[in-house]
Amino acid sequence: HEVLSYAGRLDPMAEGVMLALVGSANRRRNAYLELSKEYILDILFGFATDTYDVLGRVMKIGAGKNLRRAAVQKGINEFRGHIEQEYPPYSSKTVEGKSLFEWARNNALGSLVIPSRAVTIHHIDIEKMYKVPEPVLLGYIEDSIARVIGDFRQDETLRLWRQHLKKDGDLEFTCAMVKIECTSGTYARSIAHGLGKELGVPALALHILRTK
Repeated sequence: HEVLSYAGRLDPMAEGVMLALVGSANRRRNAYLELSKEYILDILFGFATDTYDVLGRVMKIGAGKNLRRAAVQKGINEFRGHIEQEYPPYSSKTVEGKSLFEWARNNALGSLVIPSRAVTIHHIDIEKMYKVPEPVLLGYIEDSIARVIGDFRQDETLRLWRQHLKKDGDLEFTCAMVKIECTSGTYARSIAHGLGKELGVPALALHILRTK
């Protein structure tokens, strides 16, 4: 029987390329895990959550509709090259014997120093800026939450999103599609969250596609 495994996790709402290792390829697992990666990241401005994507509790809202491409590009430039990236609170990084997401779900992050790691962003640039109508955004978020299996506070998450977005709403929200080439271990959703902090506007990962 051949051993079958995979190399390189994807976030629950992410999709795209994942390496499947068969037989003797498993002996080279660490080399595959260290390969650089490429993502298409859609960033939504105007909302921030505790998971840095649409699957988390809405923590902040703010005006993002008047963001200009030049301002977003200037913010993105700060992430190019060698950077120190803090692990997201909702991640599988182990700290003091438990995954960070376990600490986060128990509201115990305040007692921890969240670790960071050095990563390299080889390339990061805007592919396009676009607007998403309020009903379309809410429908996409509802669908994304419904697709993920397991208990991740989805009832509360949906309730909070529905407080801020209406099915018949007429608002539009600014998004940026960004292409990223980076070293292993880079969190695309942390880039979305960090960009929002850089611009002074709440932001999160709307969609993550790993292309390479």
